[in-house]
Order: sequence, then C-alpha cells, then structure tokens
Amino acid sequence: MSVSDGSIRGMLAANLRRARTQRGLSLSELSRRSKIGKATLSQLESGAGNPTIETVFSLSRVLEVPISDLLDTPPTGELTVVRAAETEVLSGEGVDLRPLQRIESGDAVVEVFDQRVRAGCRQESLGHVGTEHTIVQAGRLGVRVEGEEVELGPGDYVRFDASRPHSYTALDGEVRSVLLLQYGAEQRLHLSDPGLAGARPVEG
Repeated sequence: MSVSDGSIRGMLAANLRRARTQRGLSLSELSRRSKIGKATLSQLESGAGNPTIETVFSLSRVLEVPISDLLDTPPTGELTVVRAAETEVLSGEGVDLRPLQRIESGDAVVEVFDQRVRAGCRQESLGHVGTEHTIVQAGRLGVRVEGEEVELGPGDYVRFDASRPHSYTALDGEVRSVLLLQYGAEQRLHLSDPGLAGARPVEG
C-alpha cells in the first residue's frame, strides 16, 4: 500500500493502537500472529511506517476488524463525490485499491473500493474478516478461493467468505473492478467507542 500523503498513515497509527489495546495484544504478540516485524509495527503505530495492502489485510485478519476500522473513512454528508485524482491509492503486489466509501446500516458495514489488478500480476491473501464481492468492469480476472478457481469477464460477479485464502490474477491485460467488503455486526470492533480514547496501549 503506497500512500500518497500522510493521512492514511496517521489514521492507521491511531486505530491500530486502539485495536491492539482492545484485543489485549502486545506488539510482540501482534508481530507473532501477523508475521509483521515488531519494528515495522512500532513504526506504523507512530505514523512513520509506509504500509502495504498485504500489511493492512494481515492486521485486519489478526485483529478481526474491517479494513475501514483501521483506515477510518470519515463520515460524509448527503451528497458525496470522490474524485479519482484526490483519492489515496493503496498498492500491493498486484493490486491498486482506492477506498471510495464506507456504508453503515445499523452495526453492519460495507466498504466500497475501486480495484485495479495490474497486467500479468497476482494478488494473494491469506484471508481476512468479512465477505468479499467483486464485479468486473474490464478485463479477464482469475479468482482462486482455496481449491476453487473461476474466470470472470466484464459484468461478471463473484462472492465468497473472505476468511478463506484467495487470490486475484489479471489474465489478459489490466483488470478494472469494483470490490465490496461486507461485515456483520459481530465483526465490528467499534473503535469509535469514546471509552477507548484514553486506553493505554499494551507494549512489549
């Protein structure tokens, strides 16, 4: 996840500390479970790190929280316009994601992303919380979910349990798609709880 400015880094720093504290995890334990170096986690919590998609999805999986609970998409008014040129791009091994919107209904959440799978690239995921929905707009996308493989073209849709290991592959040039991540009430950490504001991080 390459970050175009410091805003995502700052939001991730604060939310990661709160999520880790609520889970009662030390830096060392979070490092062990996520397989992310302790020094890297310390940098992320200080706002000095430069995380990747793989890092954010790994933290989402281990902490069992939606991506937007870590990146803290701000609330919006009645009319929302997201300009492509003004949106930070989160990049991984084979995918570029632009967070567009967080939709809340009760305790349920749906995150909306513009997703680009780069030509000839594959993006692997060990899995994370939520249900994943992808609608292909252009190109041919190979989707693997554990032992199952499907090929999608423009207009095709796939849905699966995102906790299962999965991957996206651009089969013939670049693939453009819309990615939706859906979370139930039981998958929310409720980081907005004011009681967490003064919570003291567990170090070590």
